[in-house]
Amino acid sequence: MTVTESSPPAVAAPPPSVTADVTDAPTPTPAPTSTFSTRGWLVLITLCCATFMCGLDFSIVTVALPDIGSSLGFSSAGTLQWVATASLLPSASLLPLFARVADLVGRKKLFTLGVALFTLFSLGAALANTPGVLIATRVGQGTAAAMIAPAAIALMTGYFPEGPQRARALGLNGAVMSLGFVLGALGGGVITSGFSWRWTMVVLCVMGALAVGGALALPTMRESSTAKRMDIPGAVLATLGLFGLVYGISTGGDKGWVRFDSLGAIVGGLVMLGAFLLVERRHPEPLIPLTVLNRPTIKWSGLFGVVTFGMCAGTTVLLSLYMQNVLNFTPLQAGLSYLGEGAAAMLGGMYVSRLLGRFGGAKVLAAGLLIQGVGTLAMFALPENTNIPVLIVTSSVMGLGHVFSVVSFITVMTTGVTEEDQGVVGGLSQLPQYVAAIGVAGLSAIAVARTTSLAGGSAPDAAATLGGLHAGMVTAGVIALVGAALATTVLRKRTTV
Repeated sequence: MTVTESSPPAVAAPPPSVTADVTDAPTPTPAPTSTFSTRGWLVLITLCCATFMCGLDFSIVTVALPDIGSSLGFSSAGTLQWVATASLLPSASLLPLFARVADLVGRKKLFTLGVALFTLFSLGAALANTPGVLIATRVGQGTAAAMIAPAAIALMTGYFPEGPQRARALGLNGAVMSLGFVLGALGGGVITSGFSWRWTMVVLCVMGALAVGGALALPTMRESSTAKRMDIPGAVLATLGLFGLVYGISTGGDKGWVRFDSLGAIVGGLVMLGAFLLVERRHPEPLIPLTVLNRPTIKWSGLFGVVTFGMCAGTTVLLSLYMQNVLNFTPLQAGLSYLGEGAAAMLGGMYVSRLLGRFGGAKVLAAGLLIQGVGTLAMFALPENTNIPVLIVTSSVMGLGHVFSVVSFITVMTTGVTEEDQGVVGGLSQLPQYVAAIGVAGLSAIAVARTTSLAGGSAPDAAATLGGLHAGMVTAGVIALVGAALATTVLRKRTTV
């Protein structure tokens, strides 16, 4: 009998272990959230406080100008206007310089220095007893604002990662900036009517002190140290070019566009900016790398930033003229009329992050310009007699679209930017609000030309004034609508949030 070797009976494999499955399975990545930690709220509140302060500065001072002029004895309305212009010019012209300085010395350091200087210059402005001292302190405030603006945005985009958190942070920051402008118009009227213009500067000083305290408590953030030296030729050319451009545009509406000091400044500024671009091609560490400036999302969103800021700022000035020269509102009544716009801005800032997460920055930018354009264009219906509902609805729609546009263009501009370029791009994202003088001067010139034509050589009455204001408002609406159509075309498929 033959014996055959048989294989041992197979042993059944043990049932799968639940523990092994859980351990071996890939760990799911947590879904991005827009919720802030306690430290995140500290960062956001501090940066928004500084943004609010800078937004408050321009409008609160503009409303107080008549009281300032009579109190300090300014010789003329043109000289008095320098109280506002003296802050605007350094803010606009020094932004690119301080954007690069932020990368060299540290964004937190520059931000802290900026808010500290702003606080000190605000105190000096409150104590000023001559026009010269006040204008000098306003120059200091504008210089400090140029330090704050790029550093604040770079800190925000550096701390909050791309996605829902950053979108929500930028949304709240944009709403606070708009609210600062609106409350400045209201607060300026209330403060100057009940107290003194000096208290407008005290308010800025208090805001600055709060921002300094928050800045000192900011957590340490990772920052790039790749930038080793300053591009001096580029810094000089950019500063002089922007100064000439903004100065010429700011003064051209009052002095005339063909005067040498206006037209010459504009032409000279453009020449300087052209030379700046040539210098940047050759410098090993340029102030603004052309590889950054030539990115479609940066140059196009920057253009749309100029459109939304310029048309909104210009229309806001026309609305002020409408309320005071046509409806004969007091400054306080005019300030209260902006509350609808402020409420719309806050509402938009609270919800824009959800829209960005769902539709992307490019679509929200186009929609924002569309809404702003529709609201501005509808101001053609503003009558010669008081109609509060029409005034509130049109200005609120414009304000809502403006906040959508501001937050989304900054989001598009700062998305996908390397850490070492955050300071530069932060400065570029803040530049449009300071060159909004283009819109103010342009729309004002259109309104004046139309008013003069309707008046037929005689002193303009309310109807002629209203016709001129309508012309400026319609122009602003059309430009915003054209911007919306262009944004839909050039930013399509170029960016997502």
